[in-house]
Amino acid sequence: MNCRHCEAPAGAPQVSEVGLPSLTSPGSPGLSDSLMTEPEVTETTTASRQRAPFNVPAVFMFLITTVPVLTLFPWYAWNYGFDAFEWIWFVVLCFVTGISITGGYHRFWAHRSYEASKPLQIFYMLFGAMSLQNSILIWASMHRVHHRHVDDVENDPYSIKRGLWFAHMGWMLRDYPSGKVNTSNARDLEANPIVMFQQRYYLWIAVGMNLGVPLLLGLWHGDVWGCLLLPGLLRLVVSHHVTFFINSLAHYWGRRPYTAENTARDNDVLALFTYGEGYHNFHHIFQWDYRNGVRWWQYDPTKWFIGLCSALGLARGLRRVPEFQIRKALVERQIERARERVDACRDPGLLKRLQARLEQEASHLAELISDWAALQQEKIEATKQKLLHQWNESEAHRRLLAIEKSLRLQQRRVRLIRLQAA
Repeated sequence: MNCRHCEAPAGAPQVSEVGLPSLTSPGSPGLSDSLMTEPEVTETTTASRQRAPFNVPAVFMFLITTVPVLTLFPWYAWNYGFDAFEWIWFVVLCFVTGISITGGYHRFWAHRSYEASKPLQIFYMLFGAMSLQNSILIWASMHRVHHRHVDDVENDPYSIKRGLWFAHMGWMLRDYPSGKVNTSNARDLEANPIVMFQQRYYLWIAVGMNLGVPLLLGLWHGDVWGCLLLPGLLRLVVSHHVTFFINSLAHYWGRRPYTAENTARDNDVLALFTYGEGYHNFHHIFQWDYRNGVRWWQYDPTKWFIGLCSALGLARGLRRVPEFQIRKALVERQIERARERVDACRDPGLLKRLQARLEQEASHLAELISDWAALQQEKIEATKQKLLHQWNESEAHRRLLAIEKSLRLQQRRVRLIRLQAA
């Protein structure tokens, strides 16, 4: 997701821009899936890095938030301490601002993975601004650029191939060409009055939410400084770095169970701190799904929040990747990893047998894909003719479920082949 401080929205004074990276499963990762060496930096990249001027608003914003957290905050905590009221509101505001980024800025506006009601959009708009990660329009636009050009050192705003520090926050500290704002890919958002209201008045909304809410809490509680420092300042800095870890660690540390075509990784630990956004490998291959943690047991509070909003009538049209597509991606990736392991096998006889079995599995997968495509076409025709209920009770539907079961069994067989080649 995007996290850049640069240009202010139209009609507002200069302001910092921050956005969430595109924010990432279980099993034993192989070494190649859990570690990543520092990527090679091209000569062009190095030159552009040296030429890029400092992004003064971003540097200033980080100074006035980070320095007090490292100095004033510990001094105040040592001398005065914080009580339960302030810690509770720290957690509450972390959650509502975080969920406004992950559920609102990211999954709703950037990826349109569901439809949100106007009250829910207003909630996202206000607390998203409190996250100080820039306006919806700029954030979502930049995030779409990241998905389109992921890992491209010249076009991905926070490409991990330019280094872990660069992807985490270095890309925000200088005005790199790759971070230039261009909202031409977000015309749908420009037609949204709530988005454009925030765009016009972003500075005032952001300042009002970041100072006004903690100040009101402090006046209510009788400890203005405690509320400004804990639910206000520390919450903001923590929220920023939680987001930045998705740009950096979620492209560096973890496993790639669905695709190896990009650096995005699934990481259960990151999911705990990023409201479910740690399942990043899944997200980069199925970005329009409203879930990141696709399994019921995967920790994804953003998914659960959106589901609750749907139950309350505040959201609808939740988009899901068909189970077959998920299983297909898993099997294809497993076959790919098994081939790598089998090719390294030193026993000629075992090598030949395992290669033959892998070819059989690949052929079987191709047959399943063909059968599934034909059945999906039948389902589409039934939907057009308003006969979907009948189709759901048909033999074709049962065959579709059998194909999904066959894929699950194939996952186990391919995994066994890989283990035999170890």
